[in-house]
Amino acid sequence: MAQVNVEVNGRPYAVGCEDGQEAHLQELARMLDQQVRQVSQDLGQLGDTRLFLMGGLLLADELMDARNRLAALQVEVNRLQADRARIEAKAVAALEGAAGKIEKLAAQDA
Repeated sequence: MAQVNVEVNGRPYAVGCEDGQEAHLQELARMLDQQVRQVSQDLGQLGDTRLFLMGGLLLADELMDARNRLAALQVEVNRLQADRARIEAKAVAALEGAAGKIEKLAAQDA
């Protein structure tokens, strides 16, 4: 298990993570640090616990928004796939109808 030193709101923290996940953990810590610093700018120093809580809640809100957008996009993808299947079925039927007419014409000329 790896240990990473991260900094949030100007304070260092030692955090454990799986080997190979160090860079990912540092990026997550940078995201939390940005949120905590923004809360601190907007509301002033509230104490680490409240700053971390507010920063975490803001990140959770962003995550929920992203999940909702993803769910809406998945619904749209499903709708588009169903539309494509209907259009393909109509195209196949039209081609089969045209092929049948061509065969009849060819049989009449023979």
